[in-house]
Amino acid sequence: MIDGADTVTRRPAPLDRPGPRPVLHRTSYLELAPLPSAVPCARLHAVHVLHEWGLRDRADDAALIVSELMTNAADASMVLPERPPIGLRLLAGEKSLTIEVWDQSPHDLESREADLDAECGRGLTVVAALSDRWGSERTAHRRKVVWAELALSAPPLG
Repeated sequence: MIDGADTVTRRPAPLDRPGPRPVLHRTSYLELAPLPSAVPCARLHAVHVLHEWGLRDRADDAALIVSELMTNAADASMVLPERPPIGLRLLAGEKSLTIEVWDQSPHDLESREADLDAECGRGLTVVAALSDRWGSERTAHRRKVVWAELALSAPPLG
């Protein structure tokens, strides 16, 4: 902390303090090989980053979303001959946390209904249930991002 008029702290400004609150933005990016170990590594990374950012209350939901999206990305990339990496990006702002998962598969998402006894196929349903908004976007022929957004009750620690 620096003393004086330009004080910098790791605590958010009180809501009742006059004047504009500082805009806080945090970003973390992790790139992994499309291996089964990528999913727990990404989940652990997300939980630790969110704890560091002061977003413990969103870590459980974020961990599940990361698991589902990274599993889909790993599955889509494992079958490609070059086995390109998959990426996880976390973006925290004043009002929301965005989780992005990137892959290089030329195939779009396939939304499907899972049978009651199916062991897989519910990932996007879980993502939709836990997030405030979610979607996907193709950014190039062999590049897509699937994202989910979680509302924040308080700004992340600076």
